[in-house]
Amino acid sequence: MARRPDRAQQILDAAMRLAAERGWRGLTLAEIAGAAGVSLAQLYAAFPSKAAILAGLTARVDGAVLAGAGEGLEAEPRRDRLFDLLMRRFEALAPYKEGLRAVLYDAQRDPFAALAAAPGMLRAMAWMLEAAEIPADGLVGIARVKILAAVYLATMRVWLRDDSPDLSRTMAALDRNLSRAERFLGI
Repeated sequence: MARRPDRAQQILDAAMRLAAERGWRGLTLAEIAGAAGVSLAQLYAAFPSKAAILAGLTARVDGAVLAGAGEGLEAEPRRDRLFDLLMRRFEALAPYKEGLRAVLYDAQRDPFAALAAAPGMLRAMAWMLEAAEIPADGLVGIARVKILAAVYLATMRVWLRDDSPDLSRTMAALDRNLSRAERFLGI
């Protein structure tokens, strides 16, 4: 028996494909539903807004990264674990790179959209810290989360332009950015 495609995944794929082709800002939910082959009601049930689609993508990526979070890293220093986890995020985002480039480009012109995405980004970074066994709670944890988000976003700018098969420029940028933030991250 053939496995039925995951509706949410179909929607995420269609949304990122359309964003890459036409940009994010002017993209409608009806267009996303049509490209995903679902009704508006089905789209609404999975993701009631474009912001929810982006949050769903973040959650999918978090799940993929966290599923392999401890594999082979138990004996590694926390900094190395964090480096590995963030690189896994970039690898998990690779199929959506062009769509994300369009989303981020449009977010520069729409500060409210960027603000709406901030809580999801901070939640994702808190999970990356926790997976690296770096506490992300309390006042110090909140500061760490924000610093890691800055490290991640600075590295993402490089990743979006890095077309090397081994992501060497991205790895170098992440290493440099983590080095600058080590003292504040407690790694």
